[in-house]
Amino acid sequence: MTFPADHPTDPPAPWDPATPGLLRLPSGRLLRGRGLSRPLPPGPLPTFGLYLLGRPPAGIAWEHRWVRWPDFRLPADRADAADAFHEAWERATTERVELACAGGRGRTGTALACIAVLDGVPAAEAVGYVREHYSPHAVETPWQRKFVERLA
Repeated sequence: MTFPADHPTDPPAPWDPATPGLLRLPSGRLLRGRGLSRPLPPGPLPTFGLYLLGRPPAGIAWEHRWVRWPDFRLPADRADAADAFHEAWERATTERVELACAGGRGRTGTALACIAVLDGVPAAEAVGYVREHYSPHAVETPWQRKFVERLA
């Protein structure tokens, strides 16, 4: 299923529930996680993207925000990351929000788990929630798991 192009004055159409990489939070908010090393999935484009990379993303044609986050590590500025998670969570109520890193697992999974905590998932359960509902390989390192647990 594809959605018609959004008219500038209309609210964006929501993500199609069959969208690859889609995570439904307990509140019903939808977020798409993906790896930037793979081709852009078919269907509507995000209206906002949160990119978790060691350097700014190139070639992103929609509104986005970059969090400096080296591979297999934690965000360089944790306060900025927390603010970005809040922004993505808020925007997901009315927009198509995408989170992505290079592979779509470690940093993306960690950010999705942090946003799940904002949505009411207990911090101790957030990694399991994301692994069950997004990817069993999400959140790759012990320090990424601890980062999620300490978010609360």
